[in-house]
Amino acid sequence: MQWVRSWASGKRLMGGRMMPSSGNSFGDQPPAGREARPIQVTVLLLDSGYASLSAAPIDIFHSAGRLWNHLHGQGEAPRFSVRMVSIDGKPVAGVGAYSVVPDAAIHQVERSDLVLVPSGDVYGSGLDPRLVRWMRDMYEGGSALAGLCSGATYLAETGLLDNRMATTHWALVEDMRARYPRVRWCPERLITEDGRLFCSGGVYSALDLSLYLVEKFAGREIALQCAKSLLLGMPRMHQSAYFGPLAGRPHADDKVREIEAYMHEHYHEALTIDALAGRAAMGTRNFIRRFKAATGQMPGAYLQALRIAEAKGLLESSGPSIQRICMKVGYQDLSHFRELFKRHTGMTPAEYRRQFGPVDVLCRD
Repeated sequence: MQWVRSWASGKRLMGGRMMPSSGNSFGDQPPAGREARPIQVTVLLLDSGYASLSAAPIDIFHSAGRLWNHLHGQGEAPRFSVRMVSIDGKPVAGVGAYSVVPDAAIHQVERSDLVLVPSGDVYGSGLDPRLVRWMRDMYEGGSALAGLCSGATYLAETGLLDNRMATTHWALVEDMRARYPRVRWCPERLITEDGRLFCSGGVYSALDLSLYLVEKFAGREIALQCAKSLLLGMPRMHQSAYFGPLAGRPHADDKVREIEAYMHEHYHEALTIDALAGRAAMGTRNFIRRFKAATGQMPGAYLQALRIAEAKGLLESSGPSIQRICMKVGYQDLSHFRELFKRHTGMTPAEYRRQFGPVDVLCRD
């Protein structure tokens, strides 16, 4: 394993500013016969953050042009140079009692092609105005910004995400919508890109966004080399498969709450909007209006989400056939069920079972 130690001990290099290019890659394309300069990546370290949200992206960017080359007996051609910064340049304490010493304070960094902002204390003192100003200055100077998991909060706080698409951990979305209503939150997406602003969903989707950014800056070939060297899949694009059990949005409409409870009990039956409106003693149009105002969803979409949530639970915990699960949650047409399931989760039912099903079922398959 000498080559691993040799690769990992490579010195950091300092790069210059990103020059956007045409096509899918943001990185410079070097003239023939010349190597591309390393692209500068700045990783922000924040108190109370998960180590993986900083360490995993650093490993991926550091490996680009290095690890694959070592595996194939070629010389290094580093594509990224990574540095870590904290707000004040002092060591940062993360979740799990670890401490990380940064390379610099944010005020010492004026230029960077890409800035990664992982999770931190987004409900306490973590939203430091110095950080918000610095991020805005970096963006105005040409940097791309990427919010990892709840790191999207810091991007939203700058105002740069107003009227733009973003994602974050699925469990934080309702709170983020309330705090930053001008942001177009897309919780079903694992990765969002809007101009030079990128976001990823829950914790380990930082791996997906990192590979996505390697492809954007350095090209698909380099991204594939990273994925193969580190035994990673290429980026996933949806996190809706990972959503927890469907929970009703808090509201004060008692009639709608009664209908929600009824739908949770009878989701597998052939429920119609007219029948639900009649049960609530309302006209159909009034029922639809009140249900949407209270829950944020149309009744049909709410029922569909209930059925898909139940199907996910069955795929995770038992071994009935997908045809039986389809009928158990209220659908008769297997093709239609597959289409709806994939629309909600980004996976087919079979793919979902392979990802989340019981080990004994997976072994039998």
